[in-house]
Amino acid sequence: MPARDRIDFSPTPRRLRGAGGRSRGSVLVVSLLVAALIALVLGGYLSLNLGTARLSQRTFNRGAAFHLAEAGLEEGLWSYNRRLAGNADAWNDWSVSGDAAWRRFDGFPLAAATTGTVKVYATPVAPDERARPTLIALASVQSPGVAPVTRLLEVSLRRRSFFGAGLVARDSLAFRGANVSFDSWDSDPDQDPATPAVPYAPPQSKDTGEIATGARLAADLDLGQARIHGYLRTRNLSPSIRSPGFIGPFGTPAGEIDASRIGHDYNDDFPVIPAPTDGTFIASFGPVLGTPGVATSWRAPALRLNGKQTLLILGDVTLVLTDVLDALAITGSAAIIVPPGSSLTLYLAGDALISGQGLVNTNAAPAALQFWSTADGARRQHIRLSGGGGLSAVVYAPEADFSVTGNGEFFGSIIARNIVFGGNAAYHHDLALGRLARHAPFRASGWRTVDDPAARAALLPLVDR
Repeated sequence: MPARDRIDFSPTPRRLRGAGGRSRGSVLVVSLLVAALIALVLGGYLSLNLGTARLSQRTFNRGAAFHLAEAGLEEGLWSYNRRLAGNADAWNDWSVSGDAAWRRFDGFPLAAATTGTVKVYATPVAPDERARPTLIALASVQSPGVAPVTRLLEVSLRRRSFFGAGLVARDSLAFRGANVSFDSWDSDPDQDPATPAVPYAPPQSKDTGEIATGARLAADLDLGQARIHGYLRTRNLSPSIRSPGFIGPFGTPAGEIDASRIGHDYNDDFPVIPAPTDGTFIASFGPVLGTPGVATSWRAPALRLNGKQTLLILGDVTLVLTDVLDALAITGSAAIIVPPGSSLTLYLAGDALISGQGLVNTNAAPAALQFWSTADGARRQHIRLSGGGGLSAVVYAPEADFSVTGNGEFFGSIIARNIVFGGNAAYHHDLALGRLARHAPFRASGWRTVDDPAARAALLPLVDR
């Protein structure tokens, strides 16, 4: 075949170059799609991380704001209790107007570039014994790039009582009589001070009172043969008792201890009570102190009655005895008499010796006769009751040795460092004293986080100043 007639079937370079271009174009498109997908995934991942970081920061800020608001409430509570302790400067750093006070606390460094502030509102600033003050705290936490977080908390306060237990022996407790008993009743069952108090009587007796002791050694807890209708709370000791004694509800067999009536979580916080600084000075006592229906305050170095001397208390009498050694002595047939409708509140740092019918509280409520020790522990105080007479009173003496000899009855509540009952005493705890708030600090009785818009709108003008 002539050369010009040959047919060459091999691909031409031009066709090969064309196919290669299309292939490279496809690869480029796929690469761009993959790169876009990677960018999309990476962008989503970065966005997720950023959102998570912001959410985490906001969660941190929210928690920090809550705790900051709690800290503000603690500051308010501290100021209330400082006032109760006699500190005139309790509200000095606050803005006070009428019966309300408010304060702003700034500059809390919480984390890198994160700060917090809290504003606190308190009312009333001078509450009486039965009042329930209110504290409101508004906390705000600020971080760069995140909206500020605020938390609003509201707390109501109430005074706690030192006398939730009938007997409190901080170091040691001993019942050495062969016929000691313990029960309880409530002199104010309707919790209305306007109604007459209910005197103790066996039909009103209850088995819900409590004895508490911080004794650390078994030798410091001697329950003997005591018949305890109620509860016992210790620091960590397991009590023992000798028949016919028992611990438990009515009907507990002799020699037995109801395990459900034993607690091991004793702790105490009994502050030193400052003696009042006011009162009219008395050089000597006559037969009568006070005025019917009137509250009066008096001061004297000591009160000593002997023979057949009597001191009749009229009205609401406060008496401060300043002798730090021998403040009170009632011997022989002498007596202090608190008739119905009157009351006596004694403050003393020195020792007290009361014999026979030395203190006669004829009111149904033991709270009409109150002993408040002002001893600070530098010297051990001694309070001794002797004879067969009874005593209806409230005794707060956390640094004192308190001893009872004889076979009388005691109505009320006692707090002391060491307590010894040497005779066959009958002890009746007045449950109403668990509501006696005198000198006791405030505590939170109810609180809420205010998130409801209407409730926030009502409270914010009070605290956000």
